Amino acid sequence: MAFIKSKDLVHEYIRRDEEGNVESIQTALDHVNLNIEPGQFISILGHNGSGKSTFAKHINALLTPSEGMILVDGMNTSDEEYTFSVRQAAGMVFQNPDNQIIASVVDEDVAFGPENIGIPTDQIIERVENALKMVGMYKYKSHSPNKLSGGQKQRVAIAGVMAMEPKCIILDEPTAMLDPDGRADVLRAVHELNKLKHITVILITHYMEEVVDSDYVYVMEKGKIFMEGKPREIFKDVEKLKEHSLDVPQVTLLAHELKKAGVPLSDCILTRQELVDELVKIKKGGQI
Repeated sequence: MAFIKSKDLVHEYIRRDEEGNVESIQTALDHVNLNIEPGQFISILGHNGSGKSTFAKHINALLTPSEGMILVDGMNTSDEEYTFSVRQAAGMVFQNPDNQIIASVVDEDVAFGPENIGIPTDQIIERVENALKMVGMYKYKSHSPNKLSGGQKQRVAIAGVMAMEPKCIILDEPTAMLDPDGRADVLRAVHELNKLKHITVILITHYMEEVVDSDYVYVMEKGKIFMEGKPREIFKDVEKLKEHSLDVPQVTLLAHELKKAGVPLSDCILTRQELVDELVKIKKGGQI
């Protein structure tokens, strides 16, 4: 059974004037259908305005469908009876960690979520310690969040969601405000959570390099699913992506240009190591 299932999901942003009359309707999601299985690492790509963040908010019941439906762990997000349970099952981490960190000490901040859902104190202490250890922030538990780097703050925000023990974590552009080192730290922590705890991860991003280790990728455009498949299937068609003003990982583009220039490389190289290995192999074979 799919953990997340959307069927003909539509979301419209309606703008009204001061008298309540409809001025405009913007369709952010246009009959989106997808299934996400438990324990998968899913990436959703797209330009600003493609609908990817709107979709993320539907998973957490921050928004409800204008038409169609979305089920999270079997619960219809449109049913207010399930709103609290949906948000326990699917925790969300936003782009700016400062918007989620509210306490003056790291461990107190991580404890905030479990306290709000009524977890006993002894269990909260255990959950906070485990969550901070999982994201590599345990040694900072007594620090002030204000003294942490952007990447460290984001890991604390992830720990705060983890301490609530959700079945799924949604990360909406979690690295957009971070430097390359911070992005690498956050992604490493998220992949470890996915592998060790079998937590379903949904990563919303526009950084192509971040999705190469995903189980499956959805590409959105104008509120629709434009492409879907495994990372290698998505990035093999460089020209098609470029036609739609979408990027590919830099190393994939480099390998594509080398192949066009006559270097006998395999299709769709995704990592630097793959490219290095291929070039070494070709050189040893006397082909370059």
